[in-house]
Amino acid sequence: MKHAASLRFAPLVLIVAVGACSQDKVSYPSLGVRPIEKLGFAEPEVKTAVAAPDPALDAEIVTISGKLDAIAKGFARDAAKAEAAARVGRGAAVGSEGWIAAQSALAALDDWRAQSSSLVTDIESRATDRAAKLQPDYPALAAIREKAQAETDREGATIARIQAGLPAA
Repeated sequence: MKHAASLRFAPLVLIVAVGACSQDKVSYPSLGVRPIEKLGFAEPEVKTAVAAPDPALDAEIVTISGKLDAIAKGFARDAAKAEAAARVGRGAAVGSEGWIAAQSALAALDDWRAQSSSLVTDIESRATDRAAKLQPDYPALAAIREKAQAETDREGATIARIQAGLPAA
């Protein structure tokens, strides 16, 4: 009988035990929309700083532009001479007078290309100095840099084309 009485209270003990286990307050994150998710995924608007006019830099850019024009004219003049020398040197043997004249003309073109490349480096140095001072990009400086780089690339391509027509040493 004692055994039957204890079986009668078993469901009650089980319910109390389960209820006691659930008394721990465990908080789980909500599955609802969080405040940050209401903002969306669009990129925030970025305000770009506008460079203030810089008369000293503008004067330097005019000087650089003049140098670049002089380099381009000098290269064009010497490129015509190098083309003529290369036509003579194409059929000549390596080390012959015609071949040496063509190589000398190419060396003169290399000098012009080095000058324009140096000009690009100077322009980039000015842009780097501005960036180091946390100043915004200066559009006129960026434009002259693009123009100088395009000239340097064009000169390099002309030299490579002329060189390709000559016998290799």
